[in-house]
Amino acid sequence: MPENREGTYSIPWLQCRRLVFAVVVVGSSIAGCTAMAQVVTHLPLGWQVAMLTLFALTFSWIALAFWGAVCGFALCALRRDPLCLRRQSLYPASINQLASRTALVMPIYAEPPVPTIAGLEATCRSLLKKADNLGAASAIRNHIEVFILSDTQNMAQVQEEANHVAALQQRLSGRINVYYRRRPNNHGRKAGNIAEFCRRWGRRYDFLVVLDADSLMSGTTLLHLINRMQHQPRVGLIQTVPMPVGQRTLFGRFSQLASALYSPMLAAGQSFWQGDAANYWGHNAIIRTRAFMAHAGLPTLSGKPPLGGELLSHDFVEAALLKRGGWQVLLDTAATTSIAHPPYVSASHHSFEAMPSNLLDFAKRDRRWLQGNLQHLRLLTGAGFHPISRLHFFLGAFAFLSSLVWLGLLLCTSILVGYQALDSQPSHYLPHALSLGLLSVTLGMLVAPKLLSLLLACWQCPHSFGGRLRLITSTLLEILFAALIAPLMMAWHSLFIVNVLIGRAIDWQTQHRGERSLSWQECWHHAGWMTLAGAAWAGMLVLFSPSAFGWLTPAWLGLIAAVPIVKYTSSTTWGSAISHKEGLLRTPSTVIRPALLTDFSALSHQPLSERLCHKSVLKPPPGELPGDMPCQSFRQYSSQPAKTGSPSAKEPN
Repeated sequence: MPENREGTYSIPWLQCRRLVFAVVVVGSSIAGCTAMAQVVTHLPLGWQVAMLTLFALTFSWIALAFWGAVCGFALCALRRDPLCLRRQSLYPASINQLASRTALVMPIYAEPPVPTIAGLEATCRSLLKKADNLGAASAIRNHIEVFILSDTQNMAQVQEEANHVAALQQRLSGRINVYYRRRPNNHGRKAGNIAEFCRRWGRRYDFLVVLDADSLMSGTTLLHLINRMQHQPRVGLIQTVPMPVGQRTLFGRFSQLASALYSPMLAAGQSFWQGDAANYWGHNAIIRTRAFMAHAGLPTLSGKPPLGGELLSHDFVEAALLKRGGWQVLLDTAATTSIAHPPYVSASHHSFEAMPSNLLDFAKRDRRWLQGNLQHLRLLTGAGFHPISRLHFFLGAFAFLSSLVWLGLLLCTSILVGYQALDSQPSHYLPHALSLGLLSVTLGMLVAPKLLSLLLACWQCPHSFGGRLRLITSTLLEILFAALIAPLMMAWHSLFIVNVLIGRAIDWQTQHRGERSLSWQECWHHAGWMTLAGAAWAGMLVLFSPSAFGWLTPAWLGLIAAVPIVKYTSSTTWGSAISHKEGLLRTPSTVIRPALLTDFSALSHQPLSERLCHKSVLKPPPGELPGDMPCQSFRQYSSQPAKTGSPSAKEPN
């Protein structure tokens, strides 16, 4: 990996990349808007402005994703690192060269202890196994330690956590140190949890590897990240691309396939243009501790929730603050490449996570993210932020706002259909040939990234997905499924945005983990209104414009079928039938079955009598080495170190 004399990671032609990428995205958007202007040219001025504005936002969003996918396709086809443009490779997994101290930190809040501790143990054992293979097992104890940082408030759950951690300490005794710390409150949630750890122990460690309760990382990946940070002293954070695994419901299997198939290419394209101003996703990442402590102390936003108060999506902001402080933030795509293309990087280089098993839990998680990402719109004018960081803020918010834009576009189109049916000269409203042509181009650009990923996988690694025929069939099913649930997510996101705008805030509670099949009653309660709305909309289209009814089928059909879609995709029976019996929706993690996942599964299903030892005594944390983590400001910024402030300090009004 190339570095310059100052230790800064060198990214060739980065400004040129961004300029060319911006030109093709903006050029595509202008071309699409020009065509749309011809479609609406005979409409009243107010309708022209509304339709053009909504279409421009939607088409630009699609163009950004399309050209990012094209870049990713070219990089993956040539097997090039998206940053340095060289053949993708790993830093040597040499423990003898470790000259740093690293803490693996796992913040938890009322998490189920068995899978949580099993995942952490599987990660630790993978690291120890890698050390044994390299003949340097003793180096792990001297250079890497593990912390479970609990915010759990229920004392019965606290005791259960402590028992499991004490047993883990005993199992790993003499090989790697594991510690447990519980806060008496959960002020600041996860961000406050990690910040409190940094203030108490941060100066003991050069790097932090942040893990979620459902994170899994291989020893090869951990050593790769540590060695990369050692060789690149101006890099403040490296984010991996965690892949969902362990899904058994039909929804989970579709989502798992989509991530495994599309993420390697899309992540490569994203890394290509964002360069050293990448984003942070809150877990499965390594952080330079002194940089994080000096620059990433979070204030609270002025005003009340949902748009004020504590920053919910803190990770985006922490990445922006690190970049503002002069540190590089990188997206490492080696793990995703190794999953899909194990011969080319490393078959043991993995970064995994779990995900919601059904559409309702998925939407609830989006509801939390939506509120946090909308807060970022207030930071677009924040002092000192890099332009790419500001773009991350906007794109994170627009990922949800685009649903409202799409809904507005559909409503405007439907109203115009009604006018067209009542008008004696309907051609004055919508030139059908041009509008259908523009719709075809838009849909083509929307589906193109999926087809490019399919082409790449069929060419390079079809065996990782069960063979070409199964892969093609699975991808077509996933495209159909994505089209059906898109209107559901549009409806939910639009509802969530309205709730935020009228001041309804939510708390960021523990995510439901594990498989959960939904009842008909729960499905109807949360999605029944979509079915009714979709039926009314489809009836209106049939009445006024059968042709529009036909080409808007993907939108109204998903809404009408909302309840059964939510219900049946939460089924593990259907998921198992299509995966095991039919051999579809298979992914590299199920076909190749990495040792890390096998170990995690074995540990998760180990009887409690074997996992818990009644004689285990919880070992206390090590001695503290306190340090400051100054509270940053979004209103003003200078290159001088910020003054120390209270972690709960607020931004001025």
